Amino acid sequence: MTLRVLIVDDEELARERLRVLLEAEPGIKVLGECASGTAAVAAIRAEPPDLLFLDIQMPGLDGFGVLRELGADLVPAVIFVTAYEQYALQAFDHVALDYLLKPFDGERFRQALGRARDHVAGKERGALRRQIERLLQAVDRKTPERILVKDAGRIHFVKVDDIRWIEAQGNYARLHAKDGGHMVRRNMKDLAAGLDPARFLRIHRSTIVNIDCIKELSPLFHGEYEVLLHDGTRLTSNRRFKDDLERLLKGRG
Repeated sequence: MTLRVLIVDDEELARERLRVLLEAEPGIKVLGECASGTAAVAAIRAEPPDLLFLDIQMPGLDGFGVLRELGADLVPAVIFVTAYEQYALQAFDHVALDYLLKPFDGERFRQALGRARDHVAGKERGALRRQIERLLQAVDRKTPERILVKDAGRIHFVKVDDIRWIEAQGNYARLHAKDGGHMVRRNMKDLAAGLDPARFLRIHRSTIVNIDCIKELSPLFHGEYEVLLHDGTRLTSNRRFKDDLERLLKGRG
């Protein structure tokens, strides 16, 4: 049996490594590579693979977003390729879905691929659908404790507790943390959705603030505020987010 595989990862080097490993294995046909979640959804709908190597942390539509967009009925067998937060890895273990934790070696790759072959041969579509649904439920119940940062080929994590504020910079965002600034390739909507709303407040389309870091608020004009942080940083809110700021004032008044 030939196993048809699709690779999804926003990093070119990561896709290349997977392709080289797959091409060294018998009975594998690589259908293609996708650098984004949106491209992956289109590719899967056009030519469904038997097996999907799926990165979790991608800008725009991430790996979990791909699963939600497709729906459990259309999701093929999946091996997640991730350097994601520990809570997500525990979720994978809980529902018995396989993942490769970056960086991984050839032995661990072959182990995951072997399990996937067995799964596809068994054609347990109902079991896979239930696993995917339980995974998304487990992930959606939690907010991350750390945010993954990729820098010059290296991967490290920034604790969410250490982030003072977040600033949009084009297709990237800068995390202003206790130990300095960190660039991540994620948009503000995606970041805001993943942060605890009781701790982080979006005050502008390009600014998210850790509520505990706010020292004082000064009203300006037309519903805007100057937001002073404990470290002396001064930010300006947008009147679009006036109601959220005023709820904060009432809640802490």
